[in-house]
Amino acid sequence: MLQQVYGAFFGSYIGSISETVISMCLAFAAGAMLYIVTGELTPEANNLYKGRMSAVGNILGFLIGAIAVRI
Repeated sequence: MLQQVYGAFFGSYIGSISETVISMCLAFAAGAMLYIVTGELTPEANNLYKGRMSAVGNILGFLIGAIAVRI
């Protein structure tokens, strides 16, 4: 619990430095989430459902995300 408090204060301080730092932190968080999804969740979904819907869902999610960034 105390670690979360320290993390919140540290994140608040880092985020208040500049907008460039905020964008770099958000890019890092997005990359970490993509790593977790592609490295852990997708193989688990493929093993669980034995179909192509998890792959199709990932592809659609990446495409929608790329389109949403462009808009």
